[in-house]
Amino acid sequence: MDSLKFKTMPKDLSTEALKALWLAGSGDWEGAHAIAQDMPGVMGSWIHAYLHREEGDYWNAEYWYNRAGKPFPKCDVKDEFKILVKAGLAPLSEGFN
Repeated sequence: MDSLKFKTMPKDLSTEALKALWLAGSGDWEGAHAIAQDMPGVMGSWIHAYLHREEGDYWNAEYWYNRAGKPFPKCDVKDEFKILVKAGLAPLSEGFN
């Protein structure tokens, strides 16, 4: 989340999930959406759901939460963003415990 202080995306973001989340956190909804919609699997669907929830398109968000196997969040979107960032960073820390 500290990387959101930069005006340009850091070059060391190693996953599409982190790139999409950086763009979302920087206010580039379209850029984040372009990445998320092309990401296969749970994380791509989850980010896609979050983005539609953030824009207020709850019907579309519900569809993508279902695709991700996630319930519609009860927390606010800011808290969900933090949860998504942690989930996006988790694969990078596996094996370093």
